[in-house]
Amino acid sequence: MKKIIAILLLYAIFAVGAQGQNQQPHLAKQGTATQLIVDGKPFLILGGELGNSTASALAKLDTIFSALHQAELNTVLVPAYWELIEPAEGKFDFTYIDAAINKARTYDLKVVILWFGAWKNSMSCYAPLWIKENYKKYPRTVTKAGQPQEILTAFSANNLEADKRAFVALMEHIHNIDAAGHTVIMMQVENEIGMIPDARDYCKDADKLFNSAVPKKFIDYLISHKSTLHPQLLNRWESNGLRTNGIWTEIFGEGLETDELFTAWNYGVFVEEIVKAGKKTYSLPVYLNAALNSRGRKPGAYPSGGPLAHLLDVWRAAAPSVDFIAPDIYDTGFAEWCALYHTAGNPLFIPEIKFSDTNAAKVFYAFGEHDAMGFSPFSIEDISNPQEYPLTKSYYVLSQLLPLLTAAQGKGNTCGFWFDDTNKERTVTLGNYRLIGRHVYTYGWSPQSTDGSPFPEVGALVIKLSDNEFLVAGTGVAITFANALDNGFVTGIASIDKVQFEDGKMIPICRMNGDQSHQGRHLRIEAGEWNIQYIKLYNYK
Repeated sequence: MKKIIAILLLYAIFAVGAQGQNQQPHLAKQGTATQLIVDGKPFLILGGELGNSTASALAKLDTIFSALHQAELNTVLVPAYWELIEPAEGKFDFTYIDAAINKARTYDLKVVILWFGAWKNSMSCYAPLWIKENYKKYPRTVTKAGQPQEILTAFSANNLEADKRAFVALMEHIHNIDAAGHTVIMMQVENEIGMIPDARDYCKDADKLFNSAVPKKFIDYLISHKSTLHPQLLNRWESNGLRTNGIWTEIFGEGLETDELFTAWNYGVFVEEIVKAGKKTYSLPVYLNAALNSRGRKPGAYPSGGPLAHLLDVWRAAAPSVDFIAPDIYDTGFAEWCALYHTAGNPLFIPEIKFSDTNAAKVFYAFGEHDAMGFSPFSIEDISNPQEYPLTKSYYVLSQLLPLLTAAQGKGNTCGFWFDDTNKERTVTLGNYRLIGRHVYTYGWSPQSTDGSPFPEVGALVIKLSDNEFLVAGTGVAITFANALDNGFVTGIASIDKVQFEDGKMIPICRMNGDQSHQGRHLRIEAGEWNIQYIKLYNYK
């Protein structure tokens, strides 16, 4: 077994080109997975996003970054505020960005920069005052009722050029101070963009384009990608006769859904110009984050036209320079949201998730089941006791497994489990075995499992090391293993060891037999405990 571990670790560490250390961060495919490559090696983000205003509190940054280092993070997501970066037109100040990057270097953390430019949660609250005051030169969106809003319209060349100029200046600065250091590893452009309270903008320029022909570039995309289009988009196109020329309502019909397609396209065209110009200056990976269309809301009640899963085709057609889209998860249905965004070649990255102790369980599922690129709770500085925080314990476990996990991604050698008070069991086939995962409380051994208490959220990931060997890491999950080949053999547990990894070497801690494996029936990690277990199986008749 030690030989297998050593080979996998050597592959993960050294299977890179000789120039790996000099490469800037970029994305690469491994099997079905998309991986972020930093310094020539795959990099998984064990992250956290700072609250919206935290990065400007310079006096507190050292305390915050020190705590995040203690919490086992390897990456911090840091907002960049347009209003502070360009307080006067054409005059740039990167004090806040420099402070965050320097603190990250001090505490051995990477940084993802979030550009709060023209839009933040649909609104334009981070635009500089000189933009806001000059509303004739930098016009706003207009509601259907004719009311201007504090939202810069995407249908203005002046708005685009101002945002683009500032973003390019930011990318230029990052390149100048970090091209050799690779502290900044990725960029988010804008934040949760989309139209509210209507599904589209009703300014004069928007109305003119809405009643003009759908751009040929979008039509060509629809034609060439017809077999893979999202069902919702394909249905609207088919319902209107698969037309290849006409205005928006002729191609897609009347209604909010068509308004949203129009919005997504034009936001995409705007963002494409910004991203393309930024990458020309410094070509870091770029993603967009989405405020989700949850709770049965209609376009406009949520930010219409944003980088949502059902609009992935529109965004790919309009903004090909954007590398992927990502969900900000604040509602229920975690597993469903993960599946919606890990689709059609779009990798799963969770740049924001509601600050909660339950993330300690969810993170295992995201990495194990969906080859996630990273995981990042919002307002991460709110951790009060970093070393005892539940997510810290999960990140500590995951940090030991990163080389093995990155080597396994995209090859069908991992899976994940996530359970709560309503979802308590799941069956997965991995290699030659059928794994039945259960919430550990379903066995009834803990007093809390039978006294009416809600089942806490728990989770685990599994890495297949060989045909008969697996690593299981997580909290609160029990797993049984059965032969999936239907060849008459019965599967037994040869051994289970609690282990840890130090400098890439697997070190046994104790043999988990007897009561700890229910006399050889299953592998179990108790709720409230976090560990890694190595299991070896055998088959008999």
